[in-house]
Amino acid sequence: MKVLVLGGGGREHALAWRLARGASVQRVYVTPGNPGMATVAECITLKSYTPEEYLGLAQRLGVDLTVVGPEAPLVAGVVDLFREAGKPIVGPTRAAAAIEGSKVFAKEIMNAAGIPTARYAIAEGEDEALAALPRFELPVVLKADGLAAGKGVIVAKSRVEAEDGVRALFSGQLAGDAGKRVVIEDFLPGREVSFIVLTDGVTILPLAPTQDHKAVHDNDEGPNTGGMGAFCADSILTPVETQDVLERVIQPAIREMAARGVPFTGFLYAGLMMTARGIQVLEFNARLGDPECQTLMHRMNSDFAAVLYRAAIGRLAGATLNWDAAPSVCVVAAASGYPSQVRIGDAITGVRDAEAGGAVVFQAGTRLMDGVLETAGGRVLGVTASGVDLRAAMNRAYLGMEQIRFDGIHFRRDIGAKGLK
Repeated sequence: MKVLVLGGGGREHALAWRLARGASVQRVYVTPGNPGMATVAECITLKSYTPEEYLGLAQRLGVDLTVVGPEAPLVAGVVDLFREAGKPIVGPTRAAAAIEGSKVFAKEIMNAAGIPTARYAIAEGEDEALAALPRFELPVVLKADGLAAGKGVIVAKSRVEAEDGVRALFSGQLAGDAGKRVVIEDFLPGREVSFIVLTDGVTILPLAPTQDHKAVHDNDEGPNTGGMGAFCADSILTPVETQDVLERVIQPAIREMAARGVPFTGFLYAGLMMTARGIQVLEFNARLGDPECQTLMHRMNSDFAAVLYRAAIGRLAGATLNWDAAPSVCVVAAASGYPSQVRIGDAITGVRDAEAGGAVVFQAGTRLMDGVLETAGGRVLGVTASGVDLRAAMNRAYLGMEQIRFDGIHFRRDIGAKGLK
């Protein structure tokens, strides 16, 4: 097969890396891609990254399968357009992608399907949100309704912080237009889990469980980011917990979407909190997580393209995925200023040294300028490694990270530590 991957971040680098290793794959293309992806795929730049441009590229290349990485093309309707043209593609339609594109819609799905989630209120304006805050204990969670690249969530620990957060969201300062509506909800303490499945709308194929680390600093301190690292290990969930998630969260969500006439296909991501009261759903996403994808692709032993093709044509039944027993860890190297004002253009060294030591460095916010690899975004690299156990995987990933250098680099030093407990 010829496979096209849409996107240019660390998630898409990991996807291209895994797909290129499949026996069923002849060639991998990515758009726009990044310098790291150029080692495993052909990177193609487009004039504009619209559904129409993506479809035109897929038709010119004669690809057999397209895989969508980021959420924006899904919400823009790229899957709808490809299906109208008879081109196999992995992902949900525009209507189904609203489960990520709107936090309000996701809450409506959870309520209708009886999926456990935090108590919440929806505010259409700043005054309404400020009036609702006293109904919630501290800390309180504020979420921009729309897409905000993982940075539209505030966990406010004081009333002043909550009020400032409301103003920042509705002013557009924090999340732009995504903050025109805000969801206010109870804070849920517990163990966070990312649970992702692949589905053709009927058959559900779970991926291995992962755990993301959203806060920018160690011990989950500081503002939320798009993700500072993740680990993937079977120990994250017991078989009983996995079955519980499928029966109480995933299956009801897919049934409810189908009942509404918007069947969900592609990757459904449930952000879970395992609390003293049981499973609670924090959010749904309509694609693979980033950096969860990096750990998943590193652990996977399957010909992923063959399985994805079956999902794209509605024949996922009977498909399986094989996983290496060794846990995997991805540590994100972030640029100066991230997640606020990001500085770009700093020279990067040490990638080859990190990979020589056994890690795989998935590139995200990078660019080549006159032959020099430079920072070009907030999350720059994802240093990923596996080991015989979680501690060994962590040690190998951090050994790789020690080789990486660029001005302003910062990264968490506790990715995976929760799994050791």
